[in-house]
Amino acid sequence: MDQKRLLIALVFSFAVLGIFTFIQDKFFPHPQQPAAQTTQAAQTSPGAAPGAATGAAVAPPGPRLSVAAPLMQGSIGLTGAIFDDITLTSYHQSIKPGSPLVQILGRRGSPTPTYAQFGWSAAPGIDVPDDSTVWTSSAQTLTPSSPVTLSWNNGQGLIFQLLLSVDDKYMFTVRQNVINSTSAPVALYPWSRVVRDYKPKEQTSWVLFEGPIGVFNGTLKQESYKTLKSDGEHTTGGGAFNATGPGGWAGITDKYWLTAVAPAQKAAMHATMSYGTVKAGDGSAYQTSFITANPVIAAPGGSAAFTSHLFTGAKVVKILDGYQREYHIPNFYKAVDFGMLYFITKPIFFALDYLNSLTGNFGFAILIFTVGIKLLFFPLASYSYRSMARMRAVQPKIAALREQHKDDNVKLQQATMELYKAEKINPASGCLPMLLQIPVFFSLYKVIFITIEMRQAPFYGWIHDLSAPDPTNIFNLFGLIPWDPTSISPLLHVGALPLIMGFTMFLQQKLNPAPADPAQARMFQFMPFIFTFMLARSPAGLVLYWAWNNLLSVGQQWLIMRQAAPKKTVPAKA
Repeated sequence: MDQKRLLIALVFSFAVLGIFTFIQDKFFPHPQQPAAQTTQAAQTSPGAAPGAATGAAVAPPGPRLSVAAPLMQGSIGLTGAIFDDITLTSYHQSIKPGSPLVQILGRRGSPTPTYAQFGWSAAPGIDVPDDSTVWTSSAQTLTPSSPVTLSWNNGQGLIFQLLLSVDDKYMFTVRQNVINSTSAPVALYPWSRVVRDYKPKEQTSWVLFEGPIGVFNGTLKQESYKTLKSDGEHTTGGGAFNATGPGGWAGITDKYWLTAVAPAQKAAMHATMSYGTVKAGDGSAYQTSFITANPVIAAPGGSAAFTSHLFTGAKVVKILDGYQREYHIPNFYKAVDFGMLYFITKPIFFALDYLNSLTGNFGFAILIFTVGIKLLFFPLASYSYRSMARMRAVQPKIAALREQHKDDNVKLQQATMELYKAEKINPASGCLPMLLQIPVFFSLYKVIFITIEMRQAPFYGWIHDLSAPDPTNIFNLFGLIPWDPTSISPLLHVGALPLIMGFTMFLQQKLNPAPADPAQARMFQFMPFIFTFMLARSPAGLVLYWAWNNLLSVGQQWLIMRQAAPKKTVPAKA
């Protein structure tokens, strides 16, 4: 019977490991390389949102306006006035020496075209700029200290201008201005959009959202590429989502990067997320756009203007929060996918970020944060460990009950529960600290996985990136054998840090009283082994937290159980 139970426990344990591996591959993907982007303009009817891009496969040649800012560099195509070439100067694609910088916007004809554009719609008969328009630039380079004006004369008495400025981070300010030298008023509808002319390789994860995103009427809207394409193909005009209201923001987000437009927040806007066809890439164009609900009127001999902001950069939480305050962009921080547990996730991020500012290392920040969590749950853990100490003290009585009722499991369970009741022991108390820490554990995982601040954050020794799995592997003797075991199975990747974590879990288990059921006891013996494999491909920062938490628990549990252990009586001398 014991051998049968042991076999069942082993099968169950490996089933759990296999299921978690599948879930990890499906829903907890590893970091991927960033994507680039690009777009084009189209003349539209008054009051209608700009349609999906339908331009050529290659960005049109012509002059370009250079962009030089502290955190980004690149250029703007003056043919069409397209923002399609931005590289982030502070981020590399990997931690390897000489790794290329991250390119967030890319030209049409590149493998990953994404771009932003600003334009006007007008009544028939009024020429407005389009993709073929070649703008005249007032300077060769746009810098934080040197704004630039792009101009185009339509030959009908209207001069269109794009007054461009850029700050020292990731924000462009675009003022769309029209000078009317005719004798009649002109009504125009300024629009803006962000377009991605390809479908990126998605991280199919409920932990992380990537794709078209925006806040409309104060509500966050996330539209997956799949849904946008499906809805767009079955909707007239390709529009999958439409909203009307004041301001807001919309764009396309990746794991760490965002390109988004925020129009004037008091202006009534029509917002659209749409899908269409293009001749470039794989034939996919995903777009978020704004167009004014009411026209701006350029009086005879006067002008009309409309101001928007274009963010294209890294989703640094403090920078997003700063723009939210400065430009009153609603819920701009939600570009970082803190999820439904944001009330836990975001404070955890701020705590780690603050500790990192003190220590200069996110690994130390995680260690200190773990100590804080242990202190927070100390009263509950003390109760739990004292209860387990009492359970350990009655193990001889439980052993006697097992012997007494070895052929009757029902009576054994009844007698065991009566013993617990008499000794005032709660057998479930050991689970309480772990259950309460599950939200903290998941939120910490999300912070490590999604925030740009944790990306490529080093610790010490062999851990060069806390957001990536431990790079070592016991199955090739930590690199001594020139062979990749994961070519056989992804399960064959267990680094040094997960092994340390498994050992600390083993130590903690040794301090806990064994379950009354022998089969359960044998199954629990395999838990350190199972968890070692389960967490082997998780971010190293998460494994560091788990190992350090286990070690602190071992020390705390040993002290409490030692204090709670019954005192040995010394026989009196005769």
